Amino acid sequence: MKKIFLLSIIFIFQLSISLTKEPKLEEVLSGLNGPWSLSFIDESSMLITEKSGNFFLADIKNKNLSEINHNLNILVDGQGGLLEVLYFNKYVFVSYSENRGKGKSSTSVARASFNEKELKFKNIFRAEPPINSGYHFGSRLIIKDNLLYITAGERGQGMIAQDPTKHPGSIIRIHLDGKIPKDNPKFKGKENWLPEIFQIGVRNPQGMDLSPFDNKIYLTNHGAKGGDWFGVAKFAENYGWKILGWGGTNYTGTKIGPKWKPGFTKAIKYWVPSIAASSMVIYKGEEFSEWNGDALITSLKDQSLRKIKFKDNKFISEKIIFQGVIGRIRDIEIQESTGRIFLLTDQGSIWKLQK
Repeated sequence: MKKIFLLSIIFIFQLSISLTKEPKLEEVLSGLNGPWSLSFIDESSMLITEKSGNFFLADIKNKNLSEINHNLNILVDGQGGLLEVLYFNKYVFVSYSENRGKGKSSTSVARASFNEKELKFKNIFRAEPPINSGYHFGSRLIIKDNLLYITAGERGQGMIAQDPTKHPGSIIRIHLDGKIPKDNPKFKGKENWLPEIFQIGVRNPQGMDLSPFDNKIYLTNHGAKGGDWFGVAKFAENYGWKILGWGGTNYTGTKIGPKWKPGFTKAIKYWVPSIAASSMVIYKGEEFSEWNGDALITSLKDQSLRKIKFKDNKFISEKIIFQGVIGRIRDIEIQESTGRIFLLTDQGSIWKLQK
């Protein structure tokens, strides 16, 4: 009887160790120069962008990297350059800071049929007006119900995010060929809004994902000096920038506005001080099945991967998975077949997180 009892204790102890085992990080590719985004084509192949304008096809199994030519007219300026890439049904979608002449640029989105040697892009969206600024392009892309959602940053212009006759500082929704959905806010009571706009009042949203659990689109947004947030994209609503400061201040230390007030969309989670929230996913996979439905949020300044548990738009808890280990984390993707997590860093590496 004592022997059985002892074996039971040993089994429980071993099970406890296995359940609390820390995830492992493995560098799978290095040598990139200022990468910005990655997107899986299949289990072992992915597309990668570098802000400088380089476009690559990567074989992460054999650690091969081949460059793809393209025809984009990019203005590399400050935070601008070749930004998001999204592979979908043999098409490649990209966001980039388009050279509009005389030092001006816009958050633009283009589409091309996938080809391993050359991508012949055609614009399907341009943020108007073009602006002489190297700040806040936003630029994340997500497809939901065959509609393309685009985050357009406010280019450092503040209150432009409250002007629905201009694109900067908004969430965009268009068809995959660039045509405008007839049920966008402009046609549902917001007559003065530009027809592409889905929501206004954002600053620099660099994270966006479609939840496979509730079919909602979630965002992360850079605040100023504090005031980063994680929240939901909502039809015809307003996140409040720069009427609201989301708890942060201007970089000079002066107050912006209240954290939140009625009449504006309320985020699920705010960070003060700022963590420089970058990309995000709503996790679904086998590798970390206990995380299913949680938001995984990467950061630049904070150099962390954070897990947010939430329900019905209410924050429950936050856990730092790791911090200060691999540098500034720019993008995150889930390998669908395994549920393993791939992270892209400003330092030029791709890391795999697994058990």
